Order: sequence, then structure tokens, then C-alpha cells
Amino acid sequence: MRYRIFGRTGWEVSEIGFGAWAIGADWGQVSETDALEAIHTSIDQGVNLIDTADVYGDGRSERLISQVLKERSEQIYVLTKAGRRLNPHVALGYNRQNLTAFIERSLINLDVEALDLVQLHCPPPEVYDNPEVFAVLDDLTKAGKIKHYGVSVEKIEEAIKAIEYPNIQSVQIIFNIFRPRPAEVFFQLAQAREVAILARVPLASGLLSGKMTRDTSFDGDDHRSYNRFGQAFDVGETFSGVDYETGLDAVEEIRQLVPPGMSMAQFALRWILMFEAVSTAIPGAKNAHQALENSEASNFPPLDDKIMVALQEIYNREIKSQVHHRW
Repeated sequence: MRYRIFGRTGWEVSEIGFGAWAIGADWGQVSETDALEAIHTSIDQGVNLIDTADVYGDGRSERLISQVLKERSEQIYVLTKAGRRLNPHVALGYNRQNLTAFIERSLINLDVEALDLVQLHCPPPEVYDNPEVFAVLDDLTKAGKIKHYGVSVEKIEEAIKAIEYPNIQSVQIIFNIFRPRPAEVFFQLAQAREVAILARVPLASGLLSGKMTRDTSFDGDDHRSYNRFGQAFDVGETFSGVDYETGLDAVEEIRQLVPPGMSMAQFALRWILMFEAVSTAIPGAKNAHQALENSEASNFPPLDDKIMVALQEIYNREIKSQVHHRW
């Protein structure tokens, strides 16, 4: 496992982290045994950053992580999120009372005295125009409830607004072979301000694993079944906003570029790691096998320039018109 500096925090984090949405909810059934084994396996492979949220399984993800950390001695950085518990999810809800309550709840779920880093969880765009929200986070930091804070965003424009606030330490943004625009528009700005970048949805909800076909079915509680058209939340979260059939066709072209001995998932993760602005990629894993496969992506050498050009050409031809202007 290779490690990278995480913004201005001083942390050295594994360039492959563990995304803990799938072990919480919205990805079909994941047993507690499989979830715990997935986390343990990741740590065994050198992963030292876990990303979760208070709404993943209504706290289930946080509680499972806490259970694992009680059994480990390694330094593990746990990043959680706050805000999506709001119903309705509106900008006015991002106030001192609600944010404090969300933080207190995560402290209990994770059973820690202070949260390593809290991210606003894809808040409404208006939140980024309200300095009072970030003043609340500053106060929670001074109070010792959180050590650092950042944001998880849907759009590049939101990320650019967020890093104007001086104490934003990290931005989590969708970045993968099907969503490369952040590298063109945002990464240089983040580097200039020494802001850490977490590449989320790195496998485009599994599309880039190469394991899906037109006959693949998803459980009713899997967002790949119920959010394909944005019925529940931003459609960009599901298959990165790419039409499923179009994505499958593009994946078959990408498959021809994968070097021997590397899985498609590892290939997709290695592509992300080609960008030095990325602090860590956070693929999810529903079991130990997936966790091992993901973590091993760090061990492969850089991709050839010709491969990078070919991937850009596939994106430009097959995917760009669907997503580039939207996020």
C-alpha cells in the first residue's frame, strides 16, 4: 500500500481507502459478518482511512466501524458526514442545533471523544453561500468535538465555493473514468490551497468493475435499482449519472485496455491514482474478497500514456455528452 499526504492535516493516508456506504445500506443486503471481514481485510492490507456517514444504514455503518476499531491497534482515520438526516433536506436545516445534534450522534455511534473529520454531506448549493454554517463547524472544532472538517459535493462548482472557506481540509467528489472533469477544472485549485481530495464513486457504482451485464438484477433496496433516474437522490450518485446500457458498451471497450493480471476494478482505481491531486480513492466493499481486490490496486505500476489517451477518447465519444455539463 502506498500513502499520500492528506491536505494540511499532516495525515499520511492509504491511497486506497474504504468506502463504508455499502456496509450500511442501499447496496442490497450485506451481513454483519461480511461487513466486519471487509473492514478487517482492508486494514490488514494497509488501508488506514475509512469514509462513512451517519445516514448509512441509520448509523449501522458507523457502529460496525467502531466495533472493528476496538479490535485493532493501528492508527485508522475515520471520516464521517452530516446533514442528510434532515427531512426535508434544505439549506435552513444546516444550523447550529442540527449540526451539533448530528455530531453528537456520530460520536456515540463511533464511540470516540472527537471525530477525525466531518464532511457536510452533499448539502444544498445555498449552504456554500452561508458563512454561519462553517462558523458552527469552527466552533465544534474549538470545542473538541471534531478535529477537522470538509465537504462532500455533487458539483465542481460547489467544490470551488467550499474551498474559499479557510478551514476546509478536504473535498470529496465523484471522480472516475466516466467522470474525469474534476481533473480539468478543480484539482489545480485544490492543490494550490493544500486541500485533500477524496475520489468517491470510483467504480461508477460497480459499472467499472466489469462484472455487470444487461441481465444483472439488483435488489429492491439497492440504489442501482431505485435511483437510476434520480428518484431518491442525485442521479449522478448511481452509475455516475451514465445510462446503464451506454456504460456497459463503454466498459467493453475499456476491457480491451486492461493489462494482464489486473482486474477491471483495479484498473479503474489505478487510473484514479494517476492523478497526484487525489489523496485517496474510496471504493466500497461488501465482503473480504472485494476489499482485498480494491486494496491491491495500489500495488500496480502507473498506466501507460497510450492507455490514458485511449480512455479519454472512449469518454469523449461515448460518455461525455451525458455527464460533462451536469456535474
